[in-house]
Amino acid sequence: MVAPETLTHDEATGQLLCLPEIQKAITSDFVILPCDLISELDGTRLVQQWMSLNPLSSTQQKGGMAVFYPTQGRDWISHKKDETDFISTVPLNASTVRPPHGSLRPHIERVVNTMPTDTLNDKVEEAKGVFEQRWQLTGKYGRVKLKMKYRDAHVYIFPLWVKKFAAQNHFESISEDVLGWWAKSQWQNGLGEKLGLDEVLNERPHLTGNMEDSQFADDSANATTHSPTNAPVSTQESAIGFASRVGKNANSVIRTSSVEVPPLLAYVQPLPTPTSPQALIRRVDTSHALLSISLHLAKQESHQLSHEHKVHPSVILEQQARISQEDSLVAENVKIGMRSAIKSSVIGANCEIGAYARITGCLLMDGVTVGDGVQLTGCIIGKRARIEGTARQESVAPADGEKKKGKKQQGDDDNKTTLQDCEVAPHFVVEAGTDAKREKMTAFEMVSTEDEGEGEGEGEDENEDEDMEL
Repeated sequence: MVAPETLTHDEATGQLLCLPEIQKAITSDFVILPCDLISELDGTRLVQQWMSLNPLSSTQQKGGMAVFYPTQGRDWISHKKDETDFISTVPLNASTVRPPHGSLRPHIERVVNTMPTDTLNDKVEEAKGVFEQRWQLTGKYGRVKLKMKYRDAHVYIFPLWVKKFAAQNHFESISEDVLGWWAKSQWQNGLGEKLGLDEVLNERPHLTGNMEDSQFADDSANATTHSPTNAPVSTQESAIGFASRVGKNANSVIRTSSVEVPPLLAYVQPLPTPTSPQALIRRVDTSHALLSISLHLAKQESHQLSHEHKVHPSVILEQQARISQEDSLVAENVKIGMRSAIKSSVIGANCEIGAYARITGCLLMDGVTVGDGVQLTGCIIGKRARIEGTARQESVAPADGEKKKGKKQQGDDDNKTTLQDCEVAPHFVVEAGTDAKREKMTAFEMVSTEDEGEGEGEGEDENEDEDMEL
């Protein structure tokens, strides 16, 4: 564990990598993982693929590997407002030996451009609705896939030289700066030198002319077939060119850089289908993702991420209280009042739920108190928050000869506390009788953003977001 002296709570990821303590701690190839990742994919499989594409016998600098997952295709998890990243990829050469069934190798591609979708939208807006791309990209690779509905998982396998590359350029973000500039330096003329990659990679300004270099020159003549671990290196212009009708200056875009930039690879997870399910990979960095992933895990019976007990043995259930065990998780030391019902929800440790409460599709964090008669639907309740309910009324025995009336739930219907699709901050107290829908309840006065963004994405052409081919 490293505790840098100048570390602040809002330090960017690239700045963290540039800190002297971190630079000193990294002495070999390294892996970067986010703190908000949920993954069913075995990480050793990624490392094995990276090692097979960067063999120790190779004389070239090692490349890197990232992970991108699709944001669509998972019921109850995917959401139209999920954050996405824009990535451009090109396929690798087909392997000489066919990979075994279930291998990740068919889905590993070379990343040639990447940026957040918001950044892409800003660039398109600045260009008045036109997506601009350098000719050098298509001139070198020919066939480029543009993917619009994927997200960077922030899982990276980096060789040792990347730490110097980041520190030398004072990058702020790993995903936007390190990956973005690295991807473009593979094909954009002169960019590698501007970023100091020639110094970082210990490159020479000219070749020695041996047989190995001649092989690189031959490879550069066919830019779509070069190996991911042996990028072409040449100080002369490539023989490839556009047709004469394009213009004399167009051929200048097809050149190979004097810097041999190692490849930036990525495992681009395919969309899950009924016949080909995929491992769940998600970043849980929004409230919707937190709720949907929690409810997804609650439905799993035998699973690597599932809990030992869906309902902990220490849970106290009062008379006629019910828990839907097939789609719920209840932690230790939870008390549930009489005639309360828990369905498709996750209840944290040390929660106390009153009588006649109804909780459906909710996430209650540790130490939450729910009063009598409270109804919660699709809510996220923060730690030690309190949802006040109606006062419990003691039943009175009927007098002799008086007809016994049917039992009624505690409290009047008009005074019940009802929350639907709400988020309650930790330690917040919701007063009895509150009736709220799609609200964020915090301890500070904030401008309501309840209706903000409603209707966004409606009526959009579904085909608009499909992968395009350039």
